[in-house]
Amino acid sequence: MEQYELDAIAQITTQPARKYRTIEVETLTPVIGAEVTGIDLAEELTEEQLGELRAAFLDHHVLVFRDQVITPEQHKRLAGHFGELRPVNPPPPEGDPYILEISTSPEAANVAGNGWHADGTADAEPSLGSMLYITKTPEPGSGGDTLFANMHLAYAMLSPAMRAMLDGMTAVHDGMVAFQGYEVPAGYVVPKNEHPLVVRHPETGRKLLYVNKAYTARIPQLSADESRAVLDMLFDFIARRPVLNCRVRWRPNTLVFWDNRCVQHHATYDYYPFARYGQRVAINGGPLQG
Repeated sequence: MEQYELDAIAQITTQPARKYRTIEVETLTPVIGAEVTGIDLAEELTEEQLGELRAAFLDHHVLVFRDQVITPEQHKRLAGHFGELRPVNPPPPEGDPYILEISTSPEAANVAGNGWHADGTADAEPSLGSMLYITKTPEPGSGGDTLFANMHLAYAMLSPAMRAMLDGMTAVHDGMVAFQGYEVPAGYVVPKNEHPLVVRHPETGRKLLYVNKAYTARIPQLSADESRAVLDMLFDFIARRPVLNCRVRWRPNTLVFWDNRCVQHHATYDYYPFARYGQRVAINGGPLQG
């Protein structure tokens, strides 16, 4: 790796470990992800527990909770501590409007999220984050892991010249990009919005790279050919740098909470013809600032 890449990693890995009183936090990799224990998400959490969870969330961006047995109402209550719940788009014809069922049947040819992306970035105000609670996993040894990548680090590992070029540019995010070759679901309101290509995290102020292959269509400050070349380079950079990511191996009754503002994820579909089931609750975010 180049020295500026090593320096970017060192900025994260040399941070002193935070101390906790009410939870235990074990990192998944040096740069992203942590497994949280010593807490029962079915219980009403104390302000101290919530404060420590918020701190761990901002530090690690992806939190994994094992062996949790929660109801849909407890799931929503937990998410509600971090912000306003985000309705599902399109709304389900029946059932809870805030719970998205993540269900893969044995006959599925593909699944949503099988590629690097952040959720709903074509929206005017993309979500703060999501809590995915998986209760049924493929048969043992059949795969189904989810990868998560740190977009703070992705930005910092670009060359200084590339960072200088991208700062101040914008990107158009179009909901139709994700549906190329597929039928748009009935009732889906197709969003299209322009965001800074490099944004600052609204809570920490840290810069991050804000493009993803599922939704980012073009960079309007560049020609069509230049935009395609730069975006393809950035998409490839994220996909081919394992140092950016952690891998979550699902077990039944696992809940994962990730920061959709600074994390991309990839739900690997490597378990055909087996099934998986879970429920996701998303949390509203706010406008993005460069």
